Amino acid sequence: MKVLVIGGGAREHALCRSLSLDPDVSALYCAPGNAGIAEVAELRPVDALDGEAVAALATELGADLVVVGPEAPLVAGVADAVRAVGIPVFGPSAEAAQLEGSKAFAKDVMAAAGVPTARSYVCTTPEEVDAALDAFGAPYVVKDDGLAAGKGVVVTEDRHAARAHALACDRVVIEEYLDGPEVSLFAITDGVTVVPLQPAQDFKRALDGDQGPNTGGMGAYSPLPWADPKLVDEVMELVLQPTVDELRRRGTPFSGLLYAGLAITGRGTRVIEFNARFGDPETQVVLARLRTPLASVLLNAASGTLADEPPLVWREDAAVTVVIASHNYPGTPRTGDPIEGLAEVAAEDAPDAYVLHAGTRSEGDAVVSAGGRVLSVTATGFDLAQAREKAYKAVARIRLDGSQHRTDIAAKAAGLG
Repeated sequence: MKVLVIGGGAREHALCRSLSLDPDVSALYCAPGNAGIAEVAELRPVDALDGEAVAALATELGADLVVVGPEAPLVAGVADAVRAVGIPVFGPSAEAAQLEGSKAFAKDVMAAAGVPTARSYVCTTPEEVDAALDAFGAPYVVKDDGLAAGKGVVVTEDRHAARAHALACDRVVIEEYLDGPEVSLFAITDGVTVVPLQPAQDFKRALDGDQGPNTGGMGAYSPLPWADPKLVDEVMELVLQPTVDELRRRGTPFSGLLYAGLAITGRGTRVIEFNARFGDPETQVVLARLRTPLASVLLNAASGTLADEPPLVWREDAAVTVVIASHNYPGTPRTGDPIEGLAEVAAEDAPDAYVLHAGTRSEGDAVVSAGGRVLSVTATGFDLAQAREKAYKAVARIRLDGSQHRTDIAAKAAGLG
């Protein structure tokens, strides 16, 4: 099977790594990719937002499957363009991807499907913003309605900060605050059948102790030793299957990866948000634990035959990933700094720990930073404590001037803090 992955972040590196280990994959391409992905896949240049260009590349390569990684190409209709030339594609249509592209759309789908979520208001004027902030009170939760690379949400006790964020957006969703721990649960679907993956927890705040601004994610772990064993079944019944059924009922079937961000509240499980693709950094830890070869699962989802896929098989191991970010992230990151120590991790820590590239590029023989989140260091172990120890041992080998990372990923879940 020839597979083309679209994107160039740590999520796509994790996908390419898993696909490169699949014996059914005879050729693996990534466009545009990054310096790390080049080690496991052949890179091809493409504008990931240009559906016609992606479809042409897939046709040129004779791809049997195209996997669209990031949200922006999905919302832009890249999957539609690839389907139009007759190539199976893992990723929803532009219409279905509005589940992530518009939080207002997602709220409407959830209301119709009876999916439990926070009460909310969609606001487009200062008057509506003020009324919504008054209705819910602090802590205030204000979400940019559109795509914002994981940084469009403000949760704050400061009304002025909440109002300022709301007024800086064209349209916002203001909703009640959901207490309790958060969980990420992925599901693969062909629009009818839904297959859940293992749950994970990520860390959105930039600093230890869940302090600092929201980011795209600073680390993650799986499994969740504190979670109810019935959680996945509950979310399947109350959230994932009803959402897929509602989108199919509307004539916009969702085929691809459905991500549910959940809050486990005192009143039960509630949906915080949906994504229309694998989430980063949770993908890194979930795929690290998946024993079933990935390509056939994705192809069956793309081909509408997911019901034929045998049950997924998972490793008992735990997995932890730690994100190394550039100086000043999540503000304007500094780029162009050389990254050292990658060869040391490969020599000393593999296969239990490895580096996945996010914002990197090659300059001659050197690898330099090229984005806010630069690398993800992922490790596995027989439990979270061991996986965490291995991950941070590998993190310590990497040298990137001015870089930052959280030191408390999975610490509480591992019983260490």
